[in-house]
Amino acid sequence: MQEGSGSTVTRHLPLKVTEKSLEQLFSSIDDYLGTNYRPGGASSHGFDCSGFVFYIYKQNFRMLLPRTSGELALLGSMVPKKQLRPGDLVFFSSNGSRIDHVGIFIGENRFAHAATGGIMINQLQERYYNFHYACAARLITTE
Repeated sequence: MQEGSGSTVTRHLPLKVTEKSLEQLFSSIDDYLGTNYRPGGASSHGFDCSGFVFYIYKQNFRMLLPRTSGELALLGSMVPKKQLRPGDLVFFSSNGSRIDHVGIFIGENRFAHAATGGIMINQLQERYYNFHYACAARLITTE
């Protein structure tokens, strides 16, 4: 969204952002740790996984993103797991046939996401997440 107006501007992804705005992203994530899980939620009153990504990216980068994890997985450039950078989105599939969960990679094999226990940080190598990991996408970059 363009500063100071309600109009939208289309940009190619990944969107170039400053290191400062990336740091603000992580600060924002910290602010919401423990916030309740709410199916369909996309506000500080409660989030689902894609609602959390939608809210955080809108607040920090003024990006208007799709509202489902499956739609989010179609954006940006695909990133091999070994090349993940902070700010990349990580996607999971519980049944192996469709993307049904998303989180924000924050570095050191950790990602933030909305789970039934609320907003939390988990390790990608935890058994469940490692097994259900599907792919990753880069929507923002500092380079």
